[in-house]
Amino acid sequence: MLLSDKYPFLTSFFKTSIANSRLAHSILLYGNDLESQYQIAQEIARLLNCTGDKSDNCQCLNCRWIREKTHPAVLTISRKDNKPDGDDAKTVISVKQAELVRNSIVTSSDYHRVFIFCDKDDEDNVRGLNQHNFQDRPANSLLKSIEEPNPNITFIFLAQDKSDLISTIVSRCQCFFVPTKIREEYDFDIVSSVIRNYWEIPRSDAFDISQKLVELSTTVAIPTILEQMQNYILTILKTNNTVSFIDDIRAIERAKTEFNIGMKPDIIFDELCLKLIK
Repeated sequence: MLLSDKYPFLTSFFKTSIANSRLAHSILLYGNDLESQYQIAQEIARLLNCTGDKSDNCQCLNCRWIREKTHPAVLTISRKDNKPDGDDAKTVISVKQAELVRNSIVTSSDYHRVFIFCDKDDEDNVRGLNQHNFQDRPANSLLKSIEEPNPNITFIFLAQDKSDLISTIVSRCQCFFVPTKIREEYDFDIVSSVIRNYWEIPRSDAFDISQKLVELSTTVAIPTILEQMQNYILTILKTNNTVSFIDDIRAIERAKTEFNIGMKPDIIFDELCLKLIK
């Protein structure tokens, strides 16, 4: 499916903004579908650099480079991409990477330079920025570059939620929610034996359930556990759309954020179980 068919409003908006030279120099895309956000960021970069007719299938050199992810002026900045020499930071976007961006925009370029800031997991899947992987120091060091950019420079940030980034970055961005188009399978086999009918579990057992989830996390990644817990609740919501269940989904989203900022599993699951088991 073409991106213009998948996200007609967003692609039309960006195409019109670029044609009228009204695109913001700093953009924040947010939502759960990070891969689609990355595709939209790449499409913005393509439209900004296209020397052809800007159609979906344009075969100009710039469009081909961007589709192949080899364009010299379109850079992904993550904990795994575009690390300068001597940068040994493995879990965060580093100050040295921020310096690389600042130094690169001083020189002139025939292209429209686009910097796409995101996170990547160990399998190279796109993940969202947060205050653990994109910390205050490198983020703040970019503020002047974002506030006073060269006309041919665009910054794009990808996140699950606007609150995942420091407010000084968000306030300088034009923000767009990207709705998920992924068909969810709602797999929850791993956690079903632990949390089935959790709303019926006595509150006095909340810490026992938490301990079981902590033990499970020694063999299953915590994001997978939280995602499956959420899938279980979403399945319940299909037949019982109540406010309490919606609040429970929000509680799990908060637990995901706590994991991303480095909180210990026992604290994450203790707090979560006290919110879920009432």
